Amino acid sequence: MNYFEFFGLPVSFFPDQAALRRAFLLNSKKYHPDFHTLADEGRQAEMLEQSTLNNQAYHTLSNPDLLVRYVLEIKGLLGEEGNQPALPQDFLMEVMDINEGLMELEMDFDPARFADTNSAVDRLEQSLDEAVKPVLDAYTDPEGDPSLSKVADYFFKKRYLLRIRENLSKFAAAF
Repeated sequence: MNYFEFFGLPVSFFPDQAALRRAFLLNSKKYHPDFHTLADEGRQAEMLEQSTLNNQAYHTLSNPDLLVRYVLEIKGLLGEEGNQPALPQDFLMEVMDINEGLMELEMDFDPARFADTNSAVDRLEQSLDEAVKPVLDAYTDPEGDPSLSKVADYFFKKRYLLRIRENLSKFAAAF
């Protein structure tokens, strides 16, 4: 059973957050281990497992980045680590330029260069988000939907940007 089925929701990149929260709270009352202290050990273990599933599922479906990853996983579009599709050359060139800026910051920190690099990442991320939004909005979970490959490309690009943001955060204290 996937997280969407667990909460009785259709697969979507924008699940109904009110319905998700309601289902989470109902499951929290239903499965919380404190309500099953008098049950046998097997039942207690089962409730603990269900409670953990409830928390993990809610955390995943309420976080947009984790949600995208999860939908791609359940649709079989995320293979083993390092087994990602080739990204477009223009994107890789932009990332390479940003990484060069990061290396320059490491050698000689400059607040203006830091701000420029941060802005470049913001612009690239905004561009990615805007490009994929119509695909995410229109997704209705048909079997074999080719638009999911666009979402997978988006996901892998966002991972690049996440690594860059992590590197940028190292300089934030100096700024």
